[in-house]
Amino acid sequence: MRPSAPATNGPLLRMVPLALALLCACGCANFATMRNPPPAPHNENAAEDRDTVAAVFMAGMFQSMQHLAQAGPAEQAEIVASAREAYDRAPQQGSVKLRYALLLATPGHPARNPTLAQRLLRELAAQPEALQPPERAVTLVELAQINGEIELRAETERALQTADLRGERERNAAAQHRLQAEMDENAKLRKQVEDDQAKLDAIANIERNMTLRKSANEGGQP
Repeated sequence: MRPSAPATNGPLLRMVPLALALLCACGCANFATMRNPPPAPHNENAAEDRDTVAAVFMAGMFQSMQHLAQAGPAEQAEIVASAREAYDRAPQQGSVKLRYALLLATPGHPARNPTLAQRLLRELAAQPEALQPPERAVTLVELAQINGEIELRAETERALQTADLRGERERNAAAQHRLQAEMDENAKLRKQVEDDQAKLDAIANIERNMTLRKSANEGGQP
């Protein structure tokens, strides 16, 4: 029997596609810079600096996500609360919103909220200018994962509801069948009681007639 993987590997495996997206975004940005260098070296350096800062931010973000999944409940609550406060202070700042969304999407903590994470990621995807290329890549990858998770959950809930409805219909049909069987049995018993009563009435009538004839015969004798 193969040993089961530790529970903490789930969030780590979840971050693999995000890390790949980050690497691809950085690589594509650098490749585009090599093929089409801007005329001013200063601007090129500034773009590279922004990409580097974004890459460093995302690397730290991945570490925060892994730490969040492995921390205790009190520390988990503190990490999410801190990200929420930063988002409340600057809701339009792309990197701040992305950090909060990624923490909400991280499995393994009570404050996880895939629905809210999906909404924030959709807002970010609709405003690509608010993010650097590595951040945009991570946003799209995580949004795809969250969309798939929520859709799978919805399908599962629909299947359960269908199964519940089917089970309810089957239970109702069984109850109706039992009720009909009881009604048929009661009707059968009533018919039997009526037949027995008719027999008793017939016997009583015969006995009464016999008594009357006997009394008449006895009364006619001298």
